[in-house]
Amino acid sequence: MGLTGSRPALALSRQVAVALGYDAARDRAPRILASGRGKTAEEIRRIARRHGVMVREDGDLAELLGRVPPFEEIPPRLYPVVAELLVFVYRMSRLASAPKS
Repeated sequence: MGLTGSRPALALSRQVAVALGYDAARDRAPRILASGRGKTAEEIRRIARRHGVMVREDGDLAELLGRVPPFEEIPPRLYPVVAELLVFVYRMSRLASAPKS
């Protein structure tokens, strides 16, 4: 389950980490897979990096998404900011898969 059909994405700040995912067969909108502050955020960050999850350092986005309970779909008012994250994930995925010259 991932935002781009492959992997989740992670928004984070120094103190907050939020993992998002989307399953087109089940979800109407991306949902919060995990979120936490402090030591929990550090653990989410460590697991995300170990699994190659796309990470975006964005404190404002992490704070907004951190208010959504885990496993809940994001509310419509956050669609525009999550759309920005999706664009980031898409661009990074394309860069990562582009042939090296």
